[in-house]
Amino acid sequence: MKEKTVLITGGTSGIGLASARRFAKNDWNVVIMGRDMARGNAAAEEIVMTGKGRCLYVQGDVAIIDNCCQAVHQAVELTGSLDVLVNSAGVYLERAVEDMTETDFDRIMNTNIKGTYFMTQQAIAEMKRRGSGSVINISSDAGVQGNMLCSAYCASKGAVNLFTKAMALELAPYNIRINSVCPGDILTPLTETQLKQYPDRAAALKEMASVYPLGRIGTPEEIAAVVEFLASDQAGFITGAIWTVDGGITA
Repeated sequence: MKEKTVLITGGTSGIGLASARRFAKNDWNVVIMGRDMARGNAAAEEIVMTGKGRCLYVQGDVAIIDNCCQAVHQAVELTGSLDVLVNSAGVYLERAVEDMTETDFDRIMNTNIKGTYFMTQQAIAEMKRRGSGSVINISSDAGVQGNMLCSAYCASKGAVNLFTKAMALELAPYNIRINSVCPGDILTPLTETQLKQYPDRAAALKEMASVYPLGRIGTPEEIAAVVEFLASDQAGFITGAIWTVDGGITA
């Protein structure tokens, strides 16, 4: 895996950052993309200090196609190649359908599916030129089953999963694999924001975990391990797959 390059959207926190750390420790060149420059630069510095490869932070919003194009261009300019794309940028919102505004709906769709679609579009142009590549989309258990008060989010992640399957057929002749990872609740900054809404964080976390057969929610590192596997040659015969990593909640 030495000298390979991975581009990770949403790479400044949560699952994206955990994945970036894991790739860096295994000699990958890592490019992380996110909207917050201060957080992005801090994450890149930490990855360089703890990893073995290089790391570049690219400021950008996946909902803007020009930003997607620029991120891929900078990744290739820095390292000379792009081997793996991890679409980890995402927006989560709980809202009853009658309370959903057009602005919030567009924000969910623009990040979760439009961003995934056009980042993939830009990345595979480089992968086709090289004759190989891998795309890993971070979806959700909400893309596999319906979740209460999450109709727009479920729709966006369901779209990511079917996009993954359709693109697997389209990209197979070019030796490019694409797979989707569907986590359940993971202890990320987004989840912590949810927990802050309750007066007793510990009780809220316990209640959240109670619906999982394994009795707990997951960690970003557990999802990152699956992402790294799907990017590796060991997963060379896996494409178009929807990997549920959710403590059994969709079993």
